[in-house]
Amino acid sequence: MRPPGFWDGSPHHPAALALRPLGALYGRLTAARMARPGARGPCPVLCLGNFTLGGAGKTPAALALADILRDLGARPAFLSRGYGGRLPGPVAVDPARHGAADVGDEPLLLAARAPAIVARDRVAGAALCAEAGADMIVMDDGLQNPSLAKDLALAVVDAGAGIGNGLPFPAGPLRAPLARQWPHVGGVILIGEGAPGEAVAEAALRRGLPVHRARLAAEPGALAGRRVLAFAGIGRPQKFFATVRESGAELAGTRAFPDHHPYGAGDLAALAAEAARLGADLVTTEKDAVRLPAAFAGRVRVLPARLRFHDEAALRAHVRGVCPPV
Repeated sequence: MRPPGFWDGSPHHPAALALRPLGALYGRLTAARMARPGARGPCPVLCLGNFTLGGAGKTPAALALADILRDLGARPAFLSRGYGGRLPGPVAVDPARHGAADVGDEPLLLAARAPAIVARDRVAGAALCAEAGADMIVMDDGLQNPSLAKDLALAVVDAGAGIGNGLPFPAGPLRAPLARQWPHVGGVILIGEGAPGEAVAEAALRRGLPVHRARLAAEPGALAGRRVLAFAGIGRPQKFFATVRESGAELAGTRAFPDHHPYGAGDLAALAAEAARLGADLVTTEKDAVRLPAAFAGRVRVLPARLRFHDEAALRAHVRGVCPPV
């Protein structure tokens, strides 16, 4: 899905006004669902979600938090719904056997760093995480899913987007009214810079919630001097294009696709032809790379981006409170 432009505009945009009654109903239903009690998991659950539809950086945040948890002595496993995959689970993700069509793109990335379980039934998935040896569950998305109780939920916010026009779907990007979501989070991870995100950060601080600031960064000089055509099918492709520029590349062109876009032969032929015309290398994200056919993947450079926290010590102290005793 490609978010409509009016989501980032005024709440008084004609389309937003027309859809506001439907958004109010959707928001009330989601908020009521969030308030339901959830089942306790076999070990502590750290949920990384977002207030809005679309990508905010949850997967890079999950990878970074898993590294921190390991450093604190925990044995984390990832739990994901497996958006875009056909398997309902619970299933342990095996990159040697599973593709994005099976389990979704994000779980394949997660599984490269720690055990990853895909399950639409989050309680059953949590049980399989424990069977896999985990003593800590990192739940990638699921803030609005009440089935599994969370020991700590952190809302991931893209600073450049914030909460858009502040209205619930379909009038805006919110999954539920923000005031109804605050009671379910214990802090915010703010990625990047921008006034929309600062407004959310200020609201969090007024409620006494910590704000952990971070940025996505590629390895310095990873593409230095290379002329590239960058493409991405993620929540906010412009974030990736900015990372490509910061890596030292000469950005000859960009192509944005909808989030989780399944690349077809026509897409790939057009990208290859455009890259040849521009005299550029193709470059994409890790998340997009797992959705490319093997025959095409070898023709594309992958630029990994990692989340860097401004004050990692503060985040460590925050999550240590929910870690199992070492």
